[in-house]
Amino acid sequence: MLIVGIYMDVKEKMDDLRKYLHGKKVVIAFSGGADSTLLASVAQEEAQDALAVMVDNGVIPAECVDRAEKIAQKIGIKLSVVHKNFLDDPAFKINPPNRCYVCKLNMYQELDEIARTHQYDFVVDGTNISDLLENRPGIKVNLEKEVKMPLVQSGFTSQDVRNILKEWNIDYNPSTTCLATRLSTGEEITLQKINRIEYAENLIKNTTGMEVVRVRDQEGLARIEVEDVDKIINKKLLHYIDSELRSIGFKRVTLDITGYKDSNEDIIIYKPCTHEKNRIMFETDLPYHINLPDTCQELESWGEVKCSQEMGVAMLEMEGKNITLFAKGKIVARKVKDREDAQELLVKILPCIRR
Repeated sequence: MLIVGIYMDVKEKMDDLRKYLHGKKVVIAFSGGADSTLLASVAQEEAQDALAVMVDNGVIPAECVDRAEKIAQKIGIKLSVVHKNFLDDPAFKINPPNRCYVCKLNMYQELDEIARTHQYDFVVDGTNISDLLENRPGIKVNLEKEVKMPLVQSGFTSQDVRNILKEWNIDYNPSTTCLATRLSTGEEITLQKINRIEYAENLIKNTTGMEVVRVRDQEGLARIEVEDVDKIINKKLLHYIDSELRSIGFKRVTLDITGYKDSNEDIIIYKPCTHEKNRIMFETDLPYHINLPDTCQELESWGEVKCSQEMGVAMLEMEGKNITLFAKGKIVARKVKDREDAQELLVKILPCIRR
């Protein structure tokens, strides 16, 4: 594939990704979403042997498996689908705050076993830099199970991935999250709830033509989120959806007019200094707490680190620039030239942050 019309920095990231996968034997955690589709496509070209593995955990939409099979076939990569019902696992079914961690641990244990049995070098997944800015407890599994994150290592953001797939004209599934994410933490996950959520989302997709639809089940209240609210604002259509969703057990049906939003691509924002107008400072707030001792240890490879667990702060001097990290999740970049400089700095240190 030729990279035509893609900015040079993304081309450099792609070169790094190709070098990382070249000649390796890899198992790819595959969903058919944008990230794993890009990873599988490059691995199919560069790796000595590449196997895509999808785990059907019993709570993903049935269409996800079908689409993943078609995407893998189009890419030309081998795909193995492992069927396992996570509702049989009490630790998952009770829907704890770390449900995503429990789910991913179960999934990656399956992939790890496949990799070991068939003598693959390692397992990779499609985690990217943008994912590190979100509250994703499952990322801890990557470290524990030594699952590699090539897109993170090469500095890819979610937007980078989508731009490349568009440039290459490669299809992917824009909605691959499991249906358990529609339930509030602590609310037991049951097959009945999963089935009615799936029915509700398919109903709205089929009547509106939209691909990205979420129906949140909040103790029997259905909260609808869609990518384009205008496509659902119709009195007859809303009445029909309300009637159908009530008939399958929802007590009340609501529409979130904000709509469904993908991850925020502004990974760092400008904060003017009140007392020093010529001083440039950028910051970002992570939605999770930082494990400072482990993070400081990882950051030592980049420069001089000062860490105070008592004060809840760490400072990194790197290439004449200053990064301050706070235990509660705030990161501040100082002595940077501009937004691009600050963003490049953040991309380097995000993989070092431990939760």
